[in-house]
Amino acid sequence: MNVFYNLEGVGDTLIISMVPGFQGEKAFDKKGDAVRIFDENSGETIGFNLFNASSYLKVDSNGQVEMNQDKLKEINDALQKNGFEEELQADFSPKFVVGYVQEKEKHPNADKLSVCKVDVGEETLQIVCGAPNIDSGQKVVVAKVGAVMPSGMLIKDAELRGVASSGMICSAKELDLPDAPQEKGILVLEEDAQVGKPFAI
Repeated sequence: MNVFYNLEGVGDTLIISMVPGFQGEKAFDKKGDAVRIFDENSGETIGFNLFNASSYLKVDSNGQVEMNQDKLKEINDALQKNGFEEELQADFSPKFVVGYVQEKEKHPNADKLSVCKVDVGEETLQIVCGAPNIDSGQKVVVAKVGAVMPSGMLIKDAELRGVASSGMICSAKELDLPDAPQEKGILVLEEDAQVGKPFAI
């Protein structure tokens, strides 16, 4: 879930995005100050717009809203006041974390890809990576499934040339870090970086 608010640019409207980058046919259901946006074919909710948002909750943000369980409850309360029974769920665990590359093997079906086992603290992920400088023993930045990259791309479970991949090992350029090198390659962190800790971008 990604939530945005920009009083100057958009007005007093909270934009709630459940499926970033959705490309299908959208349909809309308006009740009071709330509009549900959904996939016309599947009926899946892809977002809500909440108008007159400041009358339902306090929002100080100018851009992406930092979310937590309390803010989610306020949004759900506002949607219910406007006649929507659906209760939004969200995972607020960090999506960009420090990972440790435990293993790196050559992809069986692609010369330029590697299959990595990456410890991200509470779990070990299998991630297919195309960076030429990836190697075992490195501390790296991992975008977990559900992360939204600065480019707007949503990280999903994927299959690359027949091998499952859960997440992405990031370059400085992909993270939109200042002075990021232009050449291809993942960002390798210092040895003292703590595995599983959030990485701020």
